[in-house]
Amino acid sequence: MSILFWQQPYDESFRMVADIPTTRDKILQAAAEITKEVGPVNLSLDAVAKRAGLSKGGLLYTFPTKAKLLEGLVEQHVSEFDQSLRREEASRNFGPNSVVLAVIAVYRAEFVCNEPEPSGILAAIANDPGFLEPIRRYNKQLLQRMRENAADPMLAMMVFLTIEGLRSLKLFEMNVLDRAEQIAAIDRLKNLFEPADPAPVETPAVA
Repeated sequence: MSILFWQQPYDESFRMVADIPTTRDKILQAAAEITKEVGPVNLSLDAVAKRAGLSKGGLLYTFPTKAKLLEGLVEQHVSEFDQSLRREEASRNFGPNSVVLAVIAVYRAEFVCNEPEPSGILAAIANDPGFLEPIRRYNKQLLQRMRENAADPMLAMMVFLTIEGLRSLKLFEMNVLDRAEQIAAIDRLKNLFEPADPAPVETPAVA
């Protein structure tokens, strides 16, 4: 994950430069890659350290235990989703229904790009379901924001449940809908909050 920061050069003007990935970023990336390759149960700290180009001591300095590493993967997933969500909300000027529409947009973008569900989540589930507590807390807060911002709070809750259901089916590779059906379902959710423009009214021709 690249972090952007502002640096002031000698001419007093500002320019944006990209920082190199931190040690934490490298470790989390390595852990996610290995989980995809060998499965969450076989994730080992030795393999992660080697993939990240660190000594095991260097890894343990950042993540003292495998549990802390898995917790970091879950926190990273929540943080990245929230950043995407806030950008979508801002693009809608944080107006009515902006939260629920942002949730739909972020999920649709992930789905259309065929992005896999984060392997760190599977790793956490396999080792200790308790690691999912940050996601539970975040989802509870997100649902509250969706309902408070929506013109129809009950409809917002239905959108939340539908998207989380689709996510779960994908996460556990239990899809019962084909790709076209899933995209149609996502788009139908959006239409509930953004009705299609009414058909133009034909103006009678002047004789």
